[in-house]
Amino acid sequence: MRMSRWVPTKKEKYGVAIYNYDARSEEELSLQIGDTVHILETYEGWYRGNRLRRKSKKGIFPACYIHLKEATVEGNGQKETVIPYELPLVQEVTTTLREWASIWRDLYVGDKREMFNSVRDMIYDLIEWRSQILSGTLPQDELTELKQKVTSKMDYGNKYLDLDLVVRNKDGNILDPDQTSTISLFRAHEAASRQIEERIQEEKSQKQNMDLSRQAKFASTPSFALFVTLKNVVCKIGEDAEVLMSLYDPVESKFISENYLVKWSSSGLVKDLDQLHNLRAVFTDLGSEDLKREKISFVCQIVRVGRMELRDNNTKKLTTGLRRPFGVAVMDVTDIITGKMDDEDKQHFIPFQPVAGENDFLQTVINKVIAAKEVNHKGQGLWVTLKLLPGDIHHIRKDFPHLVDRSTAVARKMGFPEIIMPGDVRNDIYVTLVQGEFDKGSKTTPKNVEVTMSVYDEDGKKLENVIFPGAGDEGILEYKSVIYYQVKQPRWFETIKVAIPIEDVNRSHLRFTFRHRSSQDYKDKSEKIFALSFVKLMRYDGTTLRDGEHDLIVYKAEAKKMEDASLYLNLPATKLELEEKGYPTTGKSMQNLGNCTISKDSFQISTLVCSTKLTQNVDLLGLLKWRSNTSLLQQNLRQLMKVDGGEVVKFLQDTLDALFNIMMENSDSDTFDTLVFDALVFIIGLIADRKFQHFNPVLETYIRKHFSATLAYTKLTKVLKNYVDNAEKLTDQLLKAMKALEYIFKFIVRSRVLFNQLYENKGEAEFMESLRNLFTSFNNMMNSSAESTSMVKGAALKYIPTIVNDVKLVFDPKELSKLFTEFILKVPAGRLVKQKLYCMIDIVDSDLFTQHDCREILLPLMTDQLKLHLEQHEDLEACCQLLSNVLEVLYRTDVGPTQWHIEVIMEKLLRTVNRTVICLGRDSSLIGSFVASMTATLRQMEDYHYAHLIGTFGKMRTDVVDFLMETFIMFKDLIGKNVYPADWVIMNMMQNKVFLRAINQYATVLNKKFLDQTNFELQLWNNYFHLAVAFLTQESLQLENFSSDKRAKIFHKYQDMRRQIGFEIRDMWYNLGPHKIKFIPEMVGPILEMTLVPEIELRKATIPIFFDMMQCEFHFTAASRCLLEHCRKHKYLAKSGENFVTLVVRLLERLLDYRTIMHDENKENRMSCTVNVLVKLHKEIEREEMYIRYLYKLCDLHKECDNYTEAAYTLLLHAKLLKWSEDPCAAHLTQRDGYQATTQGQLKDHLYQEIINYFDKGKMWEEAIILGKELAEQYENEMFDFEQLSALLRKQAQFYENIVKVIRPKPDYFAVGYNGLGFPSFLRNKMFIYRGKEYERREDFEARLLTQFPNAEKMKTTNPPGEEIRSSPAQYIQCFTVKPILELPPKFQNKPVSEQILSFYTVNEVNKFQYSRPIRKGEKDPDNEFANMWIERTTYVTAYKLPGILRWFEVKSFSTEEISPLENAMETMQLTNEKINNMVQRHLNDTNLPINPLSMLLNGIVDPAVMGGFTNYEKAFFTDKYIQEHPEDREKIDKLKDLIAWQIPYLVDGVRIHGEKVTEALRPFHERLEACFKQLREKVEKQYGVKTLPGADERRGGQRPRSMVRSFTMPSSQRPLSVASVTSISSDNSPSRPGSDGFTLEPLLPKKVHCKSQDKLDREEPERERKDKEKKKEKRNSKHQEIFDKELKATEIPMQTSETVILSEMISPLRPQRPKSQVINLLAPDRRLSVSPGPPTPSASAVAAGATVTASGGAPPPITPRAKLSFSLLSGSNLELNGMGCAEKGEVPPPLPMKGSMADYGNLMDNPELASPTTPPPPPPHQRHLPPPLPSKTPPPPPPKTTRKQASIDSGIVQ
Repeated sequence: MRMSRWVPTKKEKYGVAIYNYDARSEEELSLQIGDTVHILETYEGWYRGNRLRRKSKKGIFPACYIHLKEATVEGNGQKETVIPYELPLVQEVTTTLREWASIWRDLYVGDKREMFNSVRDMIYDLIEWRSQILSGTLPQDELTELKQKVTSKMDYGNKYLDLDLVVRNKDGNILDPDQTSTISLFRAHEAASRQIEERIQEEKSQKQNMDLSRQAKFASTPSFALFVTLKNVVCKIGEDAEVLMSLYDPVESKFISENYLVKWSSSGLVKDLDQLHNLRAVFTDLGSEDLKREKISFVCQIVRVGRMELRDNNTKKLTTGLRRPFGVAVMDVTDIITGKMDDEDKQHFIPFQPVAGENDFLQTVINKVIAAKEVNHKGQGLWVTLKLLPGDIHHIRKDFPHLVDRSTAVARKMGFPEIIMPGDVRNDIYVTLVQGEFDKGSKTTPKNVEVTMSVYDEDGKKLENVIFPGAGDEGILEYKSVIYYQVKQPRWFETIKVAIPIEDVNRSHLRFTFRHRSSQDYKDKSEKIFALSFVKLMRYDGTTLRDGEHDLIVYKAEAKKMEDASLYLNLPATKLELEEKGYPTTGKSMQNLGNCTISKDSFQISTLVCSTKLTQNVDLLGLLKWRSNTSLLQQNLRQLMKVDGGEVVKFLQDTLDALFNIMMENSDSDTFDTLVFDALVFIIGLIADRKFQHFNPVLETYIRKHFSATLAYTKLTKVLKNYVDNAEKLTDQLLKAMKALEYIFKFIVRSRVLFNQLYENKGEAEFMESLRNLFTSFNNMMNSSAESTSMVKGAALKYIPTIVNDVKLVFDPKELSKLFTEFILKVPAGRLVKQKLYCMIDIVDSDLFTQHDCREILLPLMTDQLKLHLEQHEDLEACCQLLSNVLEVLYRTDVGPTQWHIEVIMEKLLRTVNRTVICLGRDSSLIGSFVASMTATLRQMEDYHYAHLIGTFGKMRTDVVDFLMETFIMFKDLIGKNVYPADWVIMNMMQNKVFLRAINQYATVLNKKFLDQTNFELQLWNNYFHLAVAFLTQESLQLENFSSDKRAKIFHKYQDMRRQIGFEIRDMWYNLGPHKIKFIPEMVGPILEMTLVPEIELRKATIPIFFDMMQCEFHFTAASRCLLEHCRKHKYLAKSGENFVTLVVRLLERLLDYRTIMHDENKENRMSCTVNVLVKLHKEIEREEMYIRYLYKLCDLHKECDNYTEAAYTLLLHAKLLKWSEDPCAAHLTQRDGYQATTQGQLKDHLYQEIINYFDKGKMWEEAIILGKELAEQYENEMFDFEQLSALLRKQAQFYENIVKVIRPKPDYFAVGYNGLGFPSFLRNKMFIYRGKEYERREDFEARLLTQFPNAEKMKTTNPPGEEIRSSPAQYIQCFTVKPILELPPKFQNKPVSEQILSFYTVNEVNKFQYSRPIRKGEKDPDNEFANMWIERTTYVTAYKLPGILRWFEVKSFSTEEISPLENAMETMQLTNEKINNMVQRHLNDTNLPINPLSMLLNGIVDPAVMGGFTNYEKAFFTDKYIQEHPEDREKIDKLKDLIAWQIPYLVDGVRIHGEKVTEALRPFHERLEACFKQLREKVEKQYGVKTLPGADERRGGQRPRSMVRSFTMPSSQRPLSVASVTSISSDNSPSRPGSDGFTLEPLLPKKVHCKSQDKLDREEPERERKDKEKKKEKRNSKHQEIFDKELKATEIPMQTSETVILSEMISPLRPQRPKSQVINLLAPDRRLSVSPGPPTPSASAVAAGATVTASGGAPPPITPRAKLSFSLLSGSNLELNGMGCAEKGEVPPPLPMKGSMADYGNLMDNPELASPTTPPPPPPHQRHLPPPLPSKTPPPPPPKTTRKQASIDSGIVQ
């Protein structure tokens, strides 16, 4: 039966969208991958529900688009909520990723690449780890480690992104502030900050260290192990072999560990096939001293087992089973051991080094390999994996069961681990065969000696299975050494472990027999043992064989006799023994001893005993066996103090047993008591020593399980009391006893407990009394004034608290508390304060303080002491810790009732703590702790505590006022300047919550006590209001500034606290009644601030307060009803009053603009506003101090943007306010930044130096020189500071040099109009001229503008906008390049000045700018377009010169003029003439200039190929028709002819110079040039007359040619340029380069090229285009021209003297040489002029117009647009959250979609800005509860597999 209605879901409640779904109708819900949904109902393949991130919109969606997940459901019906069923950590990772994702997107948009990449890596890591946690397949230890890594990464990332600090408990889960005490919260914040700081330092220093968790883990364990897996042995051996692996110290050349032995078969596999793929060993017992080793190597020795010679093949006759050296492999594992490297999956290859020859000992090869840099291994070696594991073997088996099981071989360290646990019985003797020397005897060559070692007892019986050649192998009967072939002095260094049962050790000895081995089997069988050595394991005095080398005697005898132990056991075993027994060691070579002869041969072994039952120390043995000789007992007890700590600790249990047995068995006498006590103190002291601190558990275990002396307590107490009573005499012993006090009392208490168990509380009273007496003795000692006991007193304070937890088991805790109280009070006043406080801290930390009754006794003592020391400011750190710990205990729920105790603290300490907080500076390290203590006290106070607090002040009303005043001021200070960092959000919110409650509690007191007429306290109420407003407006409560997630979290936990305090303020205000008027107008500001908070309810509550204030004022005085009205009516005040009001209104407008923009990211807007305020302050209000304050704000903004020139001009405004005088500085004039000046002269001097420095940075050396001269005048004639003067003059000299030599980029200027009412008032409908940055193109500048105003539209025309646009509410930006008009300083005019000097003024100190565009009048003449091409030129004048205090100024006026074609032609000719003249002058001045630019220039003018240009002029102007139509132009035509004629003498010079400098290769070109020029000259001189120039030398002297001076235009400094600009039509389609906006407006004066790369770029044109050009050239160029072109290409001389395009030349009648860098062409469709960097074909009309352009642009090369970034932000396919097909990191994510279209970012953040902007309206009332309509269509199928995005299948991070 089909369902016919929506059915509420039961299990399907929560899921994640795995595809994008676009709603196709109103009732459907759009989903994006990763959206999490709450499902309410289901119907035939559809679900109905809502997205979790936007619950208000419900809709239907296909079920097949959703992956269901488990969740718990709370509530039902309307209130139903789902909570995903996930680990808290996974949820946290999810929310963190969502938060980071939105920031990541912003980083992408802001092009912050480095941060973007860092965040991407962190996000990828987290996603990867999250999926690992969710997979549920990790072993427990790895999971714990991974969680640690995840939390560490999140905390680091949050810090890196300036997000909030997250605080966690020990398990890494986030702390709940409601369940955590304030102190714990504060300490958690401190710890987290510290950890993150360390992490950041680590990241900075890139230490490849272990991560913190790992370091912590290894620090907490005294031992660790190296886990090794042998993967393969790649080695051609050809016989069976033994692979022996061990750890080796290359510095000391000794083995550290036992061997791990693997038997390898000749077939190339492990011999025991069960071990295949399971060759694992763990090298245990490594300790901290191994970490300190300089180097550790992992060494593998390969010993072949088979024939003597591998080369021998006749196997039948050969001896087999011989152990022969084969080679070694060595790897440095220091980094793995120290934890710098940790990758258990990495397989390491250890190269193999074979032995070189027969006498190449394995140990020697090992050292050689270590010393060598690399091994020629030919691919042979071992493959292993290595991992360091923390803990001893028991811990490792428990924590790493997947690595170490029972089958794993355990190779122990040779020697003891750092800690030996009781019950860890070990009895190992390591025997190393060191070396020998054997005579060859009757043989011709040295013997092949094999040593056989076995273990025998004294009866000659061989012990079985006690010899272990290596871990991973069974015990064997006898061990055979490696054989070195024909070596006289073999060196083996082979170590074998001998493990003998403890009971057999004293009867056993090691026997070594020596035999020669032959390679031939028949010979070998006849070889007998030729010698023997032995050594006993137990010495005659009962101690074990000493560690170290033993030189054994080699005995010779008949082979049969050698097998009889009784024959040799009585003989000396070592050379040392031989001496001791008095045998002569010299003399005859052979000595007969019994049946054996001592041979000349020698043999050395070394031994190391690792035994918990055998000792090599006589004194210790004497004590352990004290019963056998009691007469030596006292001596043995004293000697114990001299025994090596390691030995004692090894036999800790036996030694303690012996001591207490001595005590118990001599219970009647006290002979040994003091000695035993001292011995006990010595042992406890040993364990306290850092070296043996790990033995604490052993001692604890002993006391708990093995200790049994029931009467020890009486004796120990007695001795201790005796020491305390005689403190002055026995200071040293008492000091040692104090240090051991904790354990002495553990023994006393345990002894008493055991006694009670046996005798049921017998002797209770005596025991109690003895303890009381002991405390009395302590108190007396504390009270004594003897100087000698001060150390002991300190020790008593330190160690007595350690006994508390034990003593209270056998003593009444209340009485113990009283004893402690007395003890503390006995401390002499003013002495040992710190020790006393720490003693109390220890008591608070003990179990005693957790008991209510004990606290009743201890707390008053502690509060009194705290009050005393806090008031005297003594040891504040200890005071704070004590108070914190007390509050921490009182917060607990398991310590009984605490109300009264809180009351005690509040009464005695609250005010003192408040005052301490007030006194401490913000820079104090303790301020945070004290504020936390104060907050904790307030938080733990209940309502009645607050009432009681005020009651404690009694009748003294002033006390209450003072207390409240102090509190209000302190709270306000803490809120304004928070002591905690801004990212400690949880701590800050906790503090706010507590303060809010306290403020409200104190407000009640105000209402009760200080409201009525008699008691009203104005200042107190005033402080209250100021505090409350400060609380409300503090930054940490402005929720709208936070991300939606953070806002929701805070609101969920704390609500909006502003609302709570706001309502409270409102109520308090209305309570004031008649007192209100006292707060007007003072409270207007604060209340206004409050109403500006954008919280609607709050505004509703607070705005009425204003009306109330107005009413109050109205009732109070009618006079002030309307200020302005009254002013206007007033006889005298009418004018000034009105001015005042308008002035205030205008200043307020500026300041409001300033306030609005101060938070704007755009610094330029901030600068504009600052300048507006400055002008206002300076000109109209004359508030100098405010003016200076804003000057520095502006200066700082400039410095941030690197606008050094503008910063200098800004500072100059301050300097101008000062005089060179000794007048004192006004307070507001003193400069900031740490410089203090007393007189105006000093300050001006300092400012000038700073300004000169800024001008230097801004390359404005001309300005710096002017100031420098003024300063030099002062130094020279007023201050007489010649040292400063010399420094200044040196600097000035450098500036002059810079002007001439340093190339300065010339910025472009842009006109920008902000049209429309949408702009801020300071920009609205105004035009500005902007000074561009160095090398900034117009496109870049426009892009910058449009990012500031993303909603603005760019205008396509440069015409002034109409009224329609100006009054439109939108924003329109108009932007085009303008040309600065040169204003030469008078001193340079009409003088020959270097171009470098003049070029500065072309773009600096300018306030007039021109913009030209071509317009056509009349019909177009196809033969001569030039005739009716007019120029419209607009001149803009700015308010101030640029550069100035801003990079832009407003246009104050502009004018437009039209220039006729004839005037244009004149200007063009004049410019060309000047250009030739300049070029000639430059070549005269500098003979080294390259000739190419001159060649290009001359060729472009004289080449007859384009004589058409002249004809154009003649056609256009020199006709009768033109003269008849324009009779007024006759004079101008003459001038034009004059200018054409003047060109010839310049060309004469040019051609002459060219002839002098031309190279041979270009000689034909020059000849052709001369021929062309001759033609031209004849024509011009014939038509326009002959002109001559004065001699070159004369001209160089200065005079310009007169004809140029009498040119029709104004002097050259102001001569207008005829320049057309493309932007007149549109600036959109015209590509540009720096310095060109369409047609460039260039200065008259020639410009040196600043960037050689432009020429280079120009020359490197694409091949194809070049070929096209050359083809076209062929059509019009003569052969000579081609030669020139080739030569020009061949000589790669960078062109230094070239000009930028000057458009007026476009209309020149000279040759239109096409440029290399730019081509001006007329675009056919709309007749638009454009300059393009590429080389398009010039149209015929352009050629006809004669567009001459010089060789290369004078500006730098065009900047290539940045490559677009291509990263997606977590879009579906790349973001995988739980390992279900996550994309590899290596893949490049797809690029972001274009701005403006709402892209699919995997729906990263479902915030309101990105989702649909409005919430859907609620349905009409009659529809509200009706079920939704059923879908009429079937659900769509999922998208096809090919296009399916792999989605996140869990709680979608990408929501």
